[in-house]
Amino acid sequence: MSDETNLDRRRFLGGALTTIAAAELAMIGSAHAQAVRPRSSTSFGPLKQIDAGVLDVGYAEAGRADGPPVILLHGWPYDIYSFVDVAPMLASAGYRVIVPYVRGYGTTRFLSGETPRNGQQSVVALDVIALMDALKIENATLAGFDWGARSADIVAALWPERCKALVSVSGYLIGSQEAGKIPLPPKAELQWWYQYYLATERGRVGYEKSRHDFAKLIWQLASPKWNFDDATFDRSAASFDNPDHVAIVTHNYRWRLALAQGEAKYDDLEGRLAEGPVITVPTITLEGDANGAPHPEPGSYAKKFSGKYSHRTITGGVGHNLPQEAPQAFAQAVVDVAES
Repeated sequence: MSDETNLDRRRFLGGALTTIAAAELAMIGSAHAQAVRPRSSTSFGPLKQIDAGVLDVGYAEAGRADGPPVILLHGWPYDIYSFVDVAPMLASAGYRVIVPYVRGYGTTRFLSGETPRNGQQSVVALDVIALMDALKIENATLAGFDWGARSADIVAALWPERCKALVSVSGYLIGSQEAGKIPLPPKAELQWWYQYYLATERGRVGYEKSRHDFAKLIWQLASPKWNFDDATFDRSAASFDNPDHVAIVTHNYRWRLALAQGEAKYDDLEGRLAEGPVITVPTITLEGDANGAPHPEPGSYAKKFSGKYSHRTITGGVGHNLPQEAPQAFAQAVVDVAES
């Protein structure tokens, strides 16, 4: 892509974002630090489905089919609507935007009832590679938060040829079962209450029974200054009705504490991840200034990125669901890193 094309795209996005922002954005610092209230009336077009690896993946797509691909990855307990404002911004700037439901969410389904309902980190990341293969995308800019940031980090670390650039909320989130065994200070342990709850059978049954109220509580705790309305939450909560949702979520958190086994065929990948591989692709990490969920301090992971790297703290009461709470800042980070 020529420098002139890159410049045109950057100018186009800047103009589009300014227009969108005029009615609803409050400037709170630099051009890269703007807080945005979610627009609950916005929706994706008709969703698509594609067989990818062990899954029939449901995903939203926006933008030109021949545009530079960007894959946006959500976490728990969220869904593709975390990017409902980000996707059209990127599409207007000329990108092909893919927003898939993670295994256990929305319209994504397992192709076989015999496939283990595995939520370990390497497997969730491999789903991204399988989706790229199915869509014939050789490499893409990956951007995500929560589980999605971890998956994006893993792809960038283990398969850098598939990741053109990276935007990762809360930075370097690759972990291991051994790391998960290390106790944290009491206040930090308190933040992980739901991980321990889901480790019990009582917790699994409780989440199965009350997943809607459970997820809403997590939203409130993780983003204490985000005044989302019921319509915004309910739109995403529908994705938790997936028949495999509870199994995937409980396995993910139990696996982290070494209370559930992964699949042996992924042991080599997990061994590589346990070494904390450095990420070499161009990266921008983001953090909201009001993130109420457990997250590392930016200074603790900066050295994990050896390529072109910068960190942005997004101010204005932005919590854990950063792309939905501050879509302009997130979209701008994607464009900046993709064209760096």
